[in-house]
Amino acid sequence: MRPIPALLTALGVLLTAPAAWAQHYPSKPIKIIVAYPAGQGTDIATRYLAEQMAKDLGQPIVIDNRPGAGGNLGTELAAQAAGDGYTLTMGTNATHALNQFLYAKVAFDAERDFEPIALVGTFPMIMATQANSALNSAADVVAAARKNDRVADIAMPSTTARLVVELLKDRSGVALFGVPYKGSGNATTDLLGGQVSVIVDTPTALRPHLAAGKVKALGVTSAKPSSLVPGVKPVAEQGVPNFEVVAWNALYAPKGTPPVVVATLNTSMNKVLARPETRQRLLELGFEPAGGTPVQLADFARAERQKWAPLIKAAGIRAD
Repeated sequence: MRPIPALLTALGVLLTAPAAWAQHYPSKPIKIIVAYPAGQGTDIATRYLAEQMAKDLGQPIVIDNRPGAGGNLGTELAAQAAGDGYTLTMGTNATHALNQFLYAKVAFDAERDFEPIALVGTFPMIMATQANSALNSAADVVAAARKNDRVADIAMPSTTARLVVELLKDRSGVALFGVPYKGSGNATTDLLGGQVSVIVDTPTALRPHLAAGKVKALGVTSAKPSSLVPGVKPVAEQGVPNFEVVAWNALYAPKGTPPVVVATLNTSMNKVLARPETRQRLLELGFEPAGGTPVQLADFARAERQKWAPLIKAAGIRAD
């Protein structure tokens, strides 16, 4: 057995360790893994926020783009990183809520393998059509499809867009016809060319076409109106109650990252998100600034998984 003085010394080291972490973290550059290509919305927003946090924390923050497998590749690398606060990842509703149900095999557990830091931003999807279309609302789309399910074919350029269509089918009881696309470019081209009547896409993707008057918004998928598309009613207020689909980004650390480090990062992120200039920039990028505590993020992500798991299974949606 160890002598009592030795045990007391060891105990003292354990008790002072968190204080040491808090005092010295960060002492070197931090890396944020972005599981998507450079130039994509999540990447652009992360780079901006990282620049602001670096000023606050006094250390550089570098972005490491690791795209592949719908975000699973980069997220797996983040899950395998040391829990020391120097490798983080910008998670999304795909990587931390949907992919475990969409892919046959995912090499990480979105809940058990990460420490939540803060919800960064959210954004609704937009349902839109050609500017000269007779459709003027999401309610019109449902009504038209109720008469003929091919009158309002809906372009789906992403998994989240497909979830919008599946949830709308579930909530309205109408057999909507969704057309999958690999990206926004081809989907928008077909919308403008009349090959499809409606599109569901992000504010970022549709904003240039809305501004140019080529398309018009029919509804947003958030429960409340969004400042990203002022004046557009939520689908939930157009005869489809309890309808909500919100995409999101959130900062995570690998499991085992010390609580004091998580707290430091959370404080910094919330400080950055509270600045008016940050809010304005994120709105320009297509994000509603969020924030909050790690516990709130954990609860939010868990609720998202519980919401989407049964719908994905019932609809038989697969990404691989």
